[in-house]
Amino acid sequence: MAGFFKSLLQRFTKPDIDWDELEASLIAGDLGPRLALQIINDLKSRQRTLHGADIVQVTREHVRKILPEVVPPLEPISGKPKVLLMVGVNGTGKTTSTAKLAHVLHQRGHKVVLAAADTFRAAAVEQLTVWAERLKIPLAKGPPNCDPASVCFDGYEMALKTRADFLICDTAGRLHTKHNLMEELRKIHRILGRKDPESPHEVLLVVDATTGSNALQQAREFHKAIPLTGIIVTKLDGSGKGGVLVNIQEELAVPTRFIGLGERVEDFQLFDSQRFVEELL
Repeated sequence: MAGFFKSLLQRFTKPDIDWDELEASLIAGDLGPRLALQIINDLKSRQRTLHGADIVQVTREHVRKILPEVVPPLEPISGKPKVLLMVGVNGTGKTTSTAKLAHVLHQRGHKVVLAAADTFRAAAVEQLTVWAERLKIPLAKGPPNCDPASVCFDGYEMALKTRADFLICDTAGRLHTKHNLMEELRKIHRILGRKDPESPHEVLLVVDATTGSNALQQAREFHKAIPLTGIIVTKLDGSGKGGVLVNIQEELAVPTRFIGLGERVEDFQLFDSQRFVEELL
């Protein structure tokens, strides 16, 4: 039984529902006040005795309506590398997710190049170097504290030269409230645009499920700075906070593309909305 829905069943065992308590529970699950109110109004309109199973059923119905049935696939572009820009705040598992995404694409038979553009954190470059060697994937990197945009530029050159299908750029973790760091992200976007006006083709925000509603605020700010095309959610294995994916989709129309369910490479999976509603939420 999924964690969040299991908690609803355990909490609401009697037919006389405390609506304030239910609203608090739905919001605590990071579904957001607006969706919580929609669910409660729907339940109230049913005009019959309701139980915990009814709450779960109605909540599932609303979540299914919001989440897209099909996740947009990551497909290569003919004649040029498809550029994926990985963004997010510190500590979300962005560098690890970058490597795991590279592995997924590599396993599908695509040629991948990585760019270690988190140049201000030596540990991030070292971490991605280890992953690249382990996965046998080419890596572009520069000296410590070099311009991240130049590393992405070099990565694009390497991807062109090797006729790679994908270039994945791992950028520095940055607080969404720091204006100068968000400007740096825009610079990377501009530099990549010089190589290909449509680049980056994907901007993927990595969020930590355990941060709950804070992940929504991160998504809002990053989306303002550089339009997002997808979300990668990590640490879903240890959290009942998966509802934030629904909140991000409803407010920003940015779909979840991949989820992280553990430390292993195999624990990085394409997002399946049906499985998420049935098993993970």
